[in-house]
Formats: sequence, structure tokens, C-alpha cells
Amino acid sequence: MTVVPLARKAQLFLLGFLTTIFFFNFLARLALAPLLPVIEKDLGLGHAGAGSFFTMIALGYAIGLFASGYLTSKLTFRQTIALSAVAIGCGFFLIAASRSLWAIRIGLFLAGIPAGIYLPSGITTITSSISPAHWGKAIAIHELAPSLAYMATPLIVEGLLIFFPWQGVLALIGGVSLFMGLSFLRFGRGGDFRGEAPTPGNIRLLIVKPAFWIMVVLFSLAIAFSMGLYSMMTLYLVAERGIDRGLANTLVGLSRLPVLIIAPLSGWVSDRFGPKPTMRVALLFSGITTILLGVLPDRWMIAMLFLQPILMVCFFPAGFTVLSRIVPAGSRNLSVSLTLLISSLIGGGLIPIALGLFGDEGAFNLAFVIIGIVILLSVFLISGLKVRESSGI
Repeated sequence: MTVVPLARKAQLFLLGFLTTIFFFNFLARLALAPLLPVIEKDLGLGHAGAGSFFTMIALGYAIGLFASGYLTSKLTFRQTIALSAVAIGCGFFLIAASRSLWAIRIGLFLAGIPAGIYLPSGITTITSSISPAHWGKAIAIHELAPSLAYMATPLIVEGLLIFFPWQGVLALIGGVSLFMGLSFLRFGRGGDFRGEAPTPGNIRLLIVKPAFWIMVVLFSLAIAFSMGLYSMMTLYLVAERGIDRGLANTLVGLSRLPVLIIAPLSGWVSDRFGPKPTMRVALLFSGITTILLGVLPDRWMIAMLFLQPILMVCFFPAGFTVLSRIVPAGSRNLSVSLTLLISSLIGGGLIPIALGLFGDEGAFNLAFVIIGIVILLSVFLISGLKVRESSGI
């Protein structure tokens, strides 16, 4: 496969478009987090039951990641990106119209599938449209979307709750996602080629690489840190720290504001110092701050809430750069999708349930400490990450 990078202006347009689509993809997956106190009260759920919502999303997301390889062997990456956004919108309409707990869970599962379809196609479209020397910076711009979503979601949801019930909030988010998908199908550039469908052969070539399994572990912990903890953070502040829901959502949203300053620099850091040192520092800092978030008293805990997410944003451009370099260009979507399939189930699915179970026992703090310790220990794995010398890692 030979793909010619786009012209500079087209690259910027593509990055802006994909970053916006990724923002709404993430917004859809995060929207339940600030809504949990309202949904718990409305449906009479416990913390573990509320955490199970994220497991349903994660299960669908994992299936979407796996299916994306087959889908992109039939559709172009651009068509797949558009389909993902449109289907997320339809899934959220279904959730908003649901009248039972299991209907909501099924809707979340169905919405998670197209959410998982997006990222392998998005990363492949970026790396095929931009020269390798600028991958770190390009992916860092793309990674502004999660950073913005983490900050904006609690504020957007809290503002919309003034005017709409929680079902209306989800329907509105779904409508915007549907609009973005149709717009990209009409006006988007790049990604006009197909990928390789997963086969026993190319899956085997990937899973025999030690680098792949190391990245699975590291991504699992990074997702547990960024999405797993975030998913339950508002509930933690309200239920265990006694903070008002509106203030808790505001604090969680504003705590992501410093990340927006770091995120644009993260790609430059990865390109300048290399992915391995970047990942090592991000995990060390994040593990320490997660432990402190669990043990500090309220006043210092709030300060730590703002420090905790600052450097993990640097992990993802470095991590995706590694995943893109350990395989040929045609298999990058498979490398990303298989890694995220496993890591999203662990970090985005099992961790919220585990946090909820600890929370039901009044031990949210202990869960934070345990996760922080595991993140710290994972740093030792990076020394064993062997990638071809020509990749520059």
C-alpha cells in the first residue's frame, strides 16, 4: 500500500475534523459519569450497579475494536469513521428512549460498538496522511479531543441538566454525533483506502511480539487511570467526600483544564525525547498522584485532583507512535484495535465495577491507592519494550 501524505492545508483540515469527531466520540462515552448521581437516584441503583454501565460500554467498545478490522477491509477508513459517528448518535437516541434498566444497558452496549470502530481508522487515517516525522505532533493534536472531553463533559452535562432530564442530555449528544458523521462523509479528506482484515496469520504475527503485550498492559493502566477513575470520580467526590454534585462536576471538569496546556506539547515531547522515556515519566507521575488522591485529606485532595491528570496525556501520543511502528502500515489498524480491545475491557470496563464495589464498602480511597501502586510498578515493563532500531524508539 502506497499512500501519499496530504498537502499541509488539507492535513490541518483533516486533523481538525477528526479531532472534533473524536471529541464527540469521547463525550458520548463519558457523559454518564457526571450523570451517575442523578441516574442512581432515578433508578435506585448502588455504586456497583452504576459502574456496570461503563462495563456495557466497554464490552461494546471492545467488539467494535475487533470488528473494525473486518469493516475496514470492506469500507474505506473515511467511510468507517463516518459510520461510527452516525451509529453512536442512533445508539444514544435508543438509550434516551429506554424505559427500563436493561434497555439502557443494551443501548449502552450497542452505542459502544460504533465508538470502538472509530479509533483504529482515525489513527490510520492520520498516519497515512502525515509524514512519520510529525506523527507525534499530529497524534497529540488528535489527543486534544479526550483532554477537552474530560474537561468539558461535566460542565456541559451540568449545564444541560438545568434545561433537560438526563434522557434529553443523551439525545442531544447523539444528535450532534450523527450530524458530525454525515458531515465527514460529505466533506472529509484522507483515509480513502481499505485495511487488512484480521486473519489467524496476521493476528499471530502481532501477538507473538513481546512489545504488543507490554503495550496492552501499559494501555490498560493508562485507560484505567484516565477513563476508569474519571468515570467514577464525581460519584467518589459526592458519596465518599461529601461534596455537592454540582460542585463535584465543576471540580472534575476544571481539573482537566491544565491538561489542555500540556496536551499540545505532548507530541513534541514524544518526538524529541522518544516514546519510552515519555511513557515512563507519565506513568511515574500518574501513579504517585493517584495514591495521594486516595490518602490526602479533603483540602489537599482537591489540589491533587488538579495535578493528577496532567502528565498522563503525554502517554497516548507516545503509545500510539509505538503501536504504529511495530507493524507494517497496512496492519496499524489491527495493532491499535487489538491493543485497545483488551485494554479498554480492563481499564474502561472492569475498573469502574471494581471501584464501585470498593465504594459500596466505603473503601473508594483504598481502590485509588491500589491502582496507583500498580501504575508505578508498570514502569519496569518499559525497560523490556524492544522495538526495531530503525523505528527510532
